[in-house]
Amino acid sequence: MATIPTLGAERTAGRTASRAETRELLGKATYDLLVIGGGILGTAVAWTASQAGLKVAMVDAGDFAGATSSASSKLVHGGLRYLQTGAVKLVAENHKERRALSTDVAPHLVNPLTFFVPVYKGGPHGAAKLGAGVFLYSALSAFRDGMGRVSTAAHAAQQVPALRTEGLRSVAVYGDHQMNDSRVAVMTVRAAVDAGAVVLNHAEVTGLRFTGGRVTGAELRDRLDGSEFGVNARLVLNATGPWVDHLRKMEDAGAAPSIRLSKGAHVVVKRRSPWRAALTIPIDKYRVSFAIPWEDHVLLGTTDEEYTGDPKDVRATDADIDQIMGEAAHAIRDEHLDRDLITYSFAGLRVLPGGPGDTAAAKRETVVTEGRGGMLSVSGGKWTTYRHIGRTVLEKLAHVPGTSLGEDMSPIAPTVPLPGVGAPNAVAHRLLIDREPGSRMEPLVAKHLASHYGTLSFEIARMIDENPELGRPIHEDGPDVWAQVAYAADNEWAYTADDVLRRRTTMTVRGLDTPEIRGEVEAFLAKRGNK
Repeated sequence: MATIPTLGAERTAGRTASRAETRELLGKATYDLLVIGGGILGTAVAWTASQAGLKVAMVDAGDFAGATSSASSKLVHGGLRYLQTGAVKLVAENHKERRALSTDVAPHLVNPLTFFVPVYKGGPHGAAKLGAGVFLYSALSAFRDGMGRVSTAAHAAQQVPALRTEGLRSVAVYGDHQMNDSRVAVMTVRAAVDAGAVVLNHAEVTGLRFTGGRVTGAELRDRLDGSEFGVNARLVLNATGPWVDHLRKMEDAGAAPSIRLSKGAHVVVKRRSPWRAALTIPIDKYRVSFAIPWEDHVLLGTTDEEYTGDPKDVRATDADIDQIMGEAAHAIRDEHLDRDLITYSFAGLRVLPGGPGDTAAAKRETVVTEGRGGMLSVSGGKWTTYRHIGRTVLEKLAHVPGTSLGEDMSPIAPTVPLPGVGAPNAVAHRLLIDREPGSRMEPLVAKHLASHYGTLSFEIARMIDENPELGRPIHEDGPDVWAQVAYAADNEWAYTADDVLRRRTTMTVRGLDTPEIRGEVEAFLAKRGNK
C-alpha cells in the first residue's frame, strides 16, 4: 500500500483560487449569467456563454458532474437504436458532433471503439436487418469509422473471447466512440474558467434573489465550511438536472412538475480475457444492453425504468445488478459474469419531459422553459451533443426579454478544443523519453496520464520531477499516481476523497477505493489545504 507523499517545493497556489477568494469574487459583482448546476448542461452553457464574452458564474451543490453526468454509459455515439424510430436526421446530427469531439475538440479524451451486435438463432433481429442498419449508421457518419458490415461468428469470438458462441450466427459491426465522462466534465469546467467564468462546487443554493418579482441571483451556502454568500445576475439558468423542479418551486411555489426521471444503472467487472471490441446486445425488439471495455475493465448496462424517489438516493440496487448481469448473459459466457468480478456499480437519472408513457420510449430532448420570475430552466441532454446544447441554449439566452444579453454577446468559434488537446500516443511517448537523467516513468502510467489529461500530463510529470514521491501509485494495482491527487486539488476543484477517487482518477471504478486509501487521500487533501 502506498505511503502518503510529503509536500515538497512543487506546492503552489495552482490555477484555482481558494474557496474564500472565489466566494468573494462571486459576491462582489453582478454577473450576466448565473448557471446553477455543473453537470452536462451547466458546464456546456457556462463554457459557451463565456466564449461569447458574457460574465458567467457557475455553482453546484455537489461536485462538478457529481451526479448523473458522471454516471453515463461513457459513450460518444450517434445512437444506433434511434434508426428504429426513423430518427435519421437526429443520428446524422449526433454523428456530426461526435466527429467534432473526436477529431478537434477532445481527441485526447474521446476514443474510437468497434462494436459488435451478435445475431443469435431465434434472436429479436436478423443479420440482414442489422447489416442494413449498421451500413446506414456508418453512412450517416460519412464512413469515418469504417463501413458497417456483417462479419462471422469466428471473427467476433477471436476479438471478444468472452462472447457466447452457442447459436451465434454472425455479428453486425459498426464504429463509435467512448470517453471518461468525469474527465470531460472537468476539462470543460477548466475551459470555461480559461474563458473567464468563475466557478464553485460544493455550494448549495438555499434561496433565490428577486428584484421586482424577477429572479436576479441566488443565496448560497458553502457545504464545506458553512459560509453563506450570494450572487447577483442579470439572468439565472437552472441546470440542476433531476433537481430542476426543486429550484423551479423556489421561483414559484405553485410551479407544476415539468419532468420525470428514468434510472439507468451500470455494473463494472474485471475482465478475464482481452476485449478488442464492445458488444451491443439486443434484449428485445427495442432495447439493447452494452458490454464495453473501459479503464481495463468491462462496463455493463444499462437499465431504463421510471424513478420517483429522492434523486440523492439513487443507486444500483441488487435487482438492477441482477437485471444487468442477466441481460449481459445473453451474449457473454457465465465465467466472465461471476459476481466476484464486480468492482463497482452505479446509477444515474435521465431527465425526461413530463408526460405519460414508458420512459424507455420517451424522447431524449433538451427543453428550455421560462418561469414566472424570469428564471430559465433547462433539462435533458447527453454528452455526445453537449456542445450543440450549449449553443442552442445560448441562442435562447440572447432573446430573453428584459436582459439585453444578446447585445453583449460576441460570435463564438465553431470549434474550440478542450485543454490538453493532443494525440495520446504522442503524449505518452514524450512522457517516456523526456525524463530527467536517472528517472523513469512506468509505460502504463504514461499511457494512463496521456489518455486522461492529454498534454496537461506534462504538468503532472513536472510535479513528479520536482517531488519523486508524487510518482508513487495510489494503489499498487492501479495506474493512478499521487501527483494526480495533488493536481486535482491544485487545478481541478477537488476537495473531498470522492472528488478525487471517483471523478478525477479511476480508483473507484477499479475497485481500489478502500477505506485505507480514502483515509490517505483525505489526509493528503487536508495537508494540501486548498480551501
